[in-house]
Amino acid sequence: MFESKSHLPGAFRALLAGTAFMGSAGVAAPSIDPQFGTHAVIQRNWPIHLSGSAAPGEKLTISFGRQNITATADRAGRWQASFPARADGKDLQLSVTGPDGAAASTDLEIGDVWLCSGQSNMEYPIPFALGYGGGRADSDSDLRLTKVPQQLAETPQASFSKGFEWQVATPEVKEFSAACYYMVKQLRDTAKVPIGAIDDSWGGTPIRAWMSLDAVAASGGAEDAALVRLNQKNPATAVRAFGDRWAGWWRSKTGDQPEHEPWKNSSGLSWSPVPSLTYWDSWGPEWKNWIGSAWFRERVTVTPAEAAQSATLHLSGADDMDQTFVNGVSVGGLRDPFGPRSYLVPKGLLKPGVNEIMVFLRNVWGRGGFTGPADAFALTFADGQSKPLTTGWEYSRIADSVGDPPVTPWSGSAGVSTIYNAMIAPLGPLGLTGVAWYQGENDTGMAEGYDKRLAAFMANWRQQFGKPDLPFFIVGLAGYGIPVAHPKESGLAEVVNDQRIATQSDSHAALVSAIDIGEWRDVHPSNKQEVGRRLALAADALVYRTSDGRVGSRPTSAIRSGNGVTITFSKPLQALSGNRPIGFQLCGATVDSCRFTDATVNGSTVVLAGDGQPVTRVRYAWADYPIVNLYDMDLLPAPVFELPVQ
Repeated sequence: MFESKSHLPGAFRALLAGTAFMGSAGVAAPSIDPQFGTHAVIQRNWPIHLSGSAAPGEKLTISFGRQNITATADRAGRWQASFPARADGKDLQLSVTGPDGAAASTDLEIGDVWLCSGQSNMEYPIPFALGYGGGRADSDSDLRLTKVPQQLAETPQASFSKGFEWQVATPEVKEFSAACYYMVKQLRDTAKVPIGAIDDSWGGTPIRAWMSLDAVAASGGAEDAALVRLNQKNPATAVRAFGDRWAGWWRSKTGDQPEHEPWKNSSGLSWSPVPSLTYWDSWGPEWKNWIGSAWFRERVTVTPAEAAQSATLHLSGADDMDQTFVNGVSVGGLRDPFGPRSYLVPKGLLKPGVNEIMVFLRNVWGRGGFTGPADAFALTFADGQSKPLTTGWEYSRIADSVGDPPVTPWSGSAGVSTIYNAMIAPLGPLGLTGVAWYQGENDTGMAEGYDKRLAAFMANWRQQFGKPDLPFFIVGLAGYGIPVAHPKESGLAEVVNDQRIATQSDSHAALVSAIDIGEWRDVHPSNKQEVGRRLALAADALVYRTSDGRVGSRPTSAIRSGNGVTITFSKPLQALSGNRPIGFQLCGATVDSCRFTDATVNGSTVVLAGDGQPVTRVRYAWADYPIVNLYDMDLLPAPVFELPVQ
């Protein structure tokens, strides 16, 4: 599993869109939701649904262009107004007026709206991109950009807790997705209409964070969704239930018997003093960028009066994930490389005398361990008294064979629906032309079923935005990892193959292969101009239907032919820099049965040479960082795939 902990600039400094003035007696004036703020683009040829906030029950006049309608804010203080679709329009104004004041958005345009979302490779900003000097944002009054600030919520929200502003594209625009910018910049030349692009991204996030609770439940996440619902009703019970699941995972990896796990009996581990409550990268050369897991232990003495209370255990951030126990009982855990922890210690769990705190930490990329500072560590009791936990910590480094543990599904940026609730749901039924999605690195440790999650994700968003045929353009993950000379299992390849499966079965989706533009030492390849170009080519084909619109060739079948296998593709292919394509594998039924084989390309087919061994499936580019040379005539790479042999 890759954790995208990029050092990306923060989100835009944001204010709620539009200008407003206060009514009498300091009552808050009506406001306009930021997606409709000054400089916004409104989707052409689609019903216009506008929204904002006002005092509950306030009667309002909503003016858009030359049309006026009345609306009343509901009991939650939300107003909505719908206007007929428009084919075009520039320099439009939206205003909302009521007894308590007014708000306005100016310089609105009618055009195409694109939503760009995903994790850090979509978040990756323009100045970091390859060729930024010659490819920085141009001044274009008909290209409008906005970035949604990162925010979380446990339930779907009607409005954003952090606002944002639209900007007209200029060379000064920096905190915006590079891949998204280079896509819409090219689409401006194709569509020749105003284009608005929304960067709604967050590094290091799984797809489940971007889906509604019902969508997660319907796509293989029923157990996690049930835990989230339980946590909303009874957090302490949910923590215990998840702790039982986590314990089962640990025992399955280690063979430990119940009551003999480290959090039940820590004496079975070898302990050393913690050098400092900071990233373990700072502990010495052997810890630098160490990928693995460790147990941390602290002991704290409490009085009978303190033990009789509930308490809160405070820890610093834990990079990347933790699972925390007090006296052998799970009290919490997060997958969040930065956020400090605050875990409830229920009444009755503490005991007079010595109490043991055990924290499992796992790092999956970059720095690891506690983030610090030391004064973040404390045990605070219900009566307000606190005991610092700044000294006495010990660690025990363990074998990395345990791998990635399950993580709590209800909180943090990796939680079920936490980002969707706060960053997608508030967009409401916003009119969109299409969605560009670049995500999946964070799902490589749990790749199984990603195709079902991706299909449910697309259906979820189409339902929200009221467009059953809303186009999705899915960027296939770029290669990242150590190149290999022999076939090997790959979580990255599994995700890309699932991306291919989901898009090939959806007539309104397309896979944009990026497998050839990765950087094996960096999960964030800098060539975002090419990613944007390929996204635009796919959009040209699927949305704008231009003659030069292109999507890459896709495998459609693998059929046994004599001693070999013939793979048919949707478009003609060519092998570059050689007389034959490389990267093909023949596989039997077992995991370790795959082997490389020779291949020849002839138009839309590739023939694999048999080797006399059993073949039930074929693979292409199946590696974390494959070397590829198979392209279509538009120089778009064939995607990673696995197909059963018929």
